Amino acid sequence: MTEILGKYADFERLREQAVALRREGLSLRQIRDRLKVYNNDILQRLVNGEPAPEWTRRPNAKDDLRAKAQDLRLQGLTYDQIQAELGCSKSSISLWVRDLPKPEPRYTDEERHALMNAGLARRRAAEEQKRQETKRAARDEIGAISDRELFLLGVSLYWAEGTKDKEYRRSEVLQFINSDPNVIRVYLRWLEMLGVTRDRMRFRVSIHESADVRDAERFWADLTGVGVTDFQGATLKKHLPKTTRKNIADAYRGCLIIYVSKSADLYRRMEGAWYGIVLGADRAT
Repeated sequence: MTEILGKYADFERLREQAVALRREGLSLRQIRDRLKVYNNDILQRLVNGEPAPEWTRRPNAKDDLRAKAQDLRLQGLTYDQIQAELGCSKSSISLWVRDLPKPEPRYTDEERHALMNAGLARRRAAEEQKRQETKRAARDEIGAISDRELFLLGVSLYWAEGTKDKEYRRSEVLQFINSDPNVIRVYLRWLEMLGVTRDRMRFRVSIHESADVRDAERFWADLTGVGVTDFQGATLKKHLPKTTRKNIADAYRGCLIIYVSKSADLYRRMEGAWYGIVLGADRAT
């Protein structure tokens, strides 16, 4: 530093000149060029204590936002509300208004919970509406289906829910079980298309022993158009005390089992068609 100052032996005279120029409103660069002082450290020391002129200061783009945030805070707005109003970060808002008094709560705890629950209810209602619109649109796209489509659909349903023949247990017979009334309707329509008459069908309810068996049988009898007295004895499932079951509401009807007599040939057609579907899917492009 001594060597550097040696180049500017008359430092005090230079400082007087620099201060005078600073007070005239010159920037550091202008002072540097006037006095031929190209060392930044010496230049800073020459004008030490003298504020920079206003015109050299860059405007702070957030000054206006800060003032608005402080005004909104004084009006009682929360950080979230100020953020929504101004679009700036909560960390900046916190810094700008930290010295201002915290506003009194606008709502009691009960009112706040009520507002929150109302908002959740509106959101869930909107989600449910969107869900139902999607389902209706998909339903309407299907329209009427051909006999071939119904045949393939029935084969797929049976392979998913019906009894299958095994090498270790030969059972070439159609026996289907499901708890969904709409699935049962489609399956019965499939059997009807295949020429299976109702006199070849046997119906039986499979249900937990703790449920209302008679009510379930009446429900499935109405659905299938068969008299309750034509149902075979229900299969009752044991309800273990420690088992937690979800299907205990009034709408619980158990499952309906539909057995078709003399159906070995139909079973073979169904199984063959299923493997045809598998091969067809493999070749699909």
